[in-house]
Amino acid sequence: MADVSTIRSLDAVKALAFIGDLSMGQPTDHSLRTSWLAARLAAQAGYDQAQCCVVQEVSLLRWSGCTANAAGFSEWLGDDIGGREAMLAMRPGWAGEAEAHGSFESTIQPLAQIHCEVSGEIARMLGLDDMTQASLRHIFEAWDGAGLPERLDRKQVPEAVFLVALASDLEILSRVYGLDGAQKLIAQKAGHQYPEELARVACAHAAGWLAELDRQTAVGRDEPLDALPMRQSTAPEIVADVIDLKLPWMAGYSRRVAEAAAGCCAQLGFDGEVGQRIYLAGLIHGMGRMAVSNAIWNTPGRLSPAAWEKVRLVPYWTARAGRQIGALARETELASHAYERLDGSGYFRSAAGATIGLEARVLAAAACWVALRSPRPWRAALSVGDAAALINEEVGQGRFDADAVNALLSCEQNAQEPGAAGGRARPARVSLLSPRESEVLRQISLGASNKEVARALQMSPSTVRTHVESVFRKLECSTRAAATLKASTLGLI
Repeated sequence: MADVSTIRSLDAVKALAFIGDLSMGQPTDHSLRTSWLAARLAAQAGYDQAQCCVVQEVSLLRWSGCTANAAGFSEWLGDDIGGREAMLAMRPGWAGEAEAHGSFESTIQPLAQIHCEVSGEIARMLGLDDMTQASLRHIFEAWDGAGLPERLDRKQVPEAVFLVALASDLEILSRVYGLDGAQKLIAQKAGHQYPEELARVACAHAAGWLAELDRQTAVGRDEPLDALPMRQSTAPEIVADVIDLKLPWMAGYSRRVAEAAAGCCAQLGFDGEVGQRIYLAGLIHGMGRMAVSNAIWNTPGRLSPAAWEKVRLVPYWTARAGRQIGALARETELASHAYERLDGSGYFRSAAGATIGLEARVLAAAACWVALRSPRPWRAALSVGDAAALINEEVGQGRFDADAVNALLSCEQNAQEPGAAGGRARPARVSLLSPRESEVLRQISLGASNKEVARALQMSPSTVRTHVESVFRKLECSTRAAATLKASTLGLI
């Protein structure tokens, strides 16, 4: 496998902000604008520079946990993206419609818990400030103690939570209802979601701040972010792991595509630099999936023309999101070619023939191969033989590069041979879990219920529950999404 490089934590944060906005049905600069407004609000309210930096980081990562509860929102509302957009914009009648699909309070609480735990964990993995982590773990708590998921007293909630909530409301509501409408809605929430005095400060300065922000946006200025005290680097795999949380059955998929592509490169004799580039492209090639609702991804069989058009734009959004990671410009361009086909039937460019380079051909073949070998809600994972027959049929029809596919199949054969390593090396902490706990974790990371795990592993549901509780305790988490994220980072799944 190619060596793992690092990227700037700030670049990872910008990329996660971008895909978080896509997931929440927001314009792709929503989190950036909220970050700017939150910093202005904090400074005007008398907070120091350190707190201003915290509210910027929290604003950028506020929606980083939204991939983790997308499945729950989809099950509840049918459209995880559209439903959350309506919620944030306080669309008339939204709460009543949500209630019709199931009790609002009982449904939203576990979804908030998942979101908060995952976003806080992401901040920890990125090495961000303790206050940033704590704020994200309580991001939906409220000034009046009626927030989620724990209904904490205001004294237990970091002040950044209220600053960011108010800045976000100002950004969204002024865009949807105009400044006057936004100020009225903010006044209704004052004293409940955030303190009244803070709301008065925001409303008093809102017109000037928004005008200044619009001027900066018009000239493409992005001045606040590079001033943030994020000097550390992080592994690019964290972006892949967050992407894959959107669909439980995709857990680990981006890593496996990256590894398959890198192995194919080695088999073809590409040099290490090329292999590293394709590996990194494999990690980020699915960023654009955030723009498509889970209901579409979970559809078996043929998609409607409207749904298919959204899927076709996935690599376009990957290209847009990947540009947030400045060091991966070449890898981003390559990643956006993952669904092109040699006969021109791919997307989004409909490129064909010689316009698709060798590296892109390898990545496309690897993404297809891993998908065929992975389980989906409507089918089991294909056997090596069945998957090989299907992808070779595609080669025969001129869609995939024959050399790339042959190299992939050779890698698969080598991995199946006795004594072969078969996959990435596990870190020392693999012994953290027992073999049985690891099996249970792999199953639940793919979205299986306790009953489904019990059937698959021939255990009683109570035994599965005991193993799940042990996994949570050892990984220091309380939700399956957080356990999946941590386990991916540790190489446990």
